[in-house]
Amino acid sequence: MTPSDTMSWTEYTMPIFFLSGHPPHWLDSCRGSQDPGREHECGRPLGLKFNNETGELYVADAYHGLRVVGPDDHVSRPLVPEWQGSRPFSFANGIEIDYETGAIYFTETSTRFQRREFLNIVISGDNTGRLLKYDPKSNQVEVLVDGLSFANGLAMSKDGTYLLLVETTTGKILRYWIKTQKASILEEVVQLPWFPDNIKMSPRGGFWVGLHAKRGKIAEWSISYPWVRRLILKLPMRHVQRASWLLNQLGRQVIALRLSEDGKTIEAVSVHGAIQKVFKSVSEVEERNGSLWIGSVMSPFLGVYRL
Repeated sequence: MTPSDTMSWTEYTMPIFFLSGHPPHWLDSCRGSQDPGREHECGRPLGLKFNNETGELYVADAYHGLRVVGPDDHVSRPLVPEWQGSRPFSFANGIEIDYETGAIYFTETSTRFQRREFLNIVISGDNTGRLLKYDPKSNQVEVLVDGLSFANGLAMSKDGTYLLLVETTTGKILRYWIKTQKASILEEVVQLPWFPDNIKMSPRGGFWVGLHAKRGKIAEWSISYPWVRRLILKLPMRHVQRASWLLNQLGRQVIALRLSEDGKTIEAVSVHGAIQKVFKSVSEVEERNGSLWIGSVMSPFLGVYRL
């Protein structure tokens, strides 16, 4: 594939799902805000999933937990504003819906760090991530898996028998069985030499994984050598982020992979030259009608890649 002829870009404004229960002036100040220093106040929607039967949009907000927006609503409302009534979610991320049971599955990336501290999760080796299940009938949340290293994207198989889960720090794609005799079993599908982010099922079979970056030297050193980890964590995070990004760009070409159900690579999307400079990272890709729609948490645009 030669993306230089097939890639086009469309600018967009990232929507913010305003929170109910706050004074109007507070909501107005958040509306359209692009100030990264206020994301913990205004929210940061990450996982999005439409319920095709009700028209509702479910949102995993990194700071405000699991929320929903109705077809005629202008303001989101919380489903599970606090974990068992004791504390807010610290980093809600991926989301999926089981249409047969109505259950909503979502990931919490870390219980120690927030989204704006995402690099700390990798460098510190934090493994407090979790896979959670929300039952709308009982209004209860159940922990299905804990001890995950940067729990991230989530996708359900077409037959609804299992979930695919991204563990970003380790580069692993995991499978959690929700039905069949393997129910509740967690198994590794594949380990990648990149930092995978979100995951989406492909209409042509298998699944797409967006690759945030290569597993760079900073991550490897911090994981392998505790003294390096302590040193890095003392540095201003903006310097660490910049150094990490520069190291990750060396030789970076692959931005997304389509994998089979057993983890074999079916298709890879690579970029070169000027297009490569546009990608600071890739958060997710979704295939529709012969194209890949490409999103990034670090870029104010959508990419369209013609397959």
